[in-house]
Amino acid sequence: MRKQSLTIYEVTIQYIGSLNALRQREPFIVFFSNLKKAVETIIGQLALNGWPIKVNYTAVYRSLKQRGSYQCDFDVAGAKVFRIRIVPQILNPVLTTMGIDEKPAEPTRKK
Repeated sequence: MRKQSLTIYEVTIQYIGSLNALRQREPFIVFFSNLKKAVETIIGQLALNGWPIKVNYTAVYRSLKQRGSYQCDFDVAGAKVFRIRIVPQILNPVLTTMGIDEKPAEPTRKK
């Protein structure tokens, strides 16, 4: 049986800044198995809701390779509103010993 791990992408929309105090919102988290689909979905939702398109596939890909994550803040009139963060996650990682040591042998009793 082949052990296989798969990279998925966690996209988080975190509401930040002073406007968040007026309207408390929980972060929105969604997972994608394909980075290109994740970026296309983000771009589509930004365009649909009138936000500037500051996210592109190349920037996300390079940031993930160099820093291990990507984030981009969006603001209105200098007040930050939300942050998009993309982080790769490992699905079904190869199992390790998880820090569990081998069971010691029980001492043998003399009769």
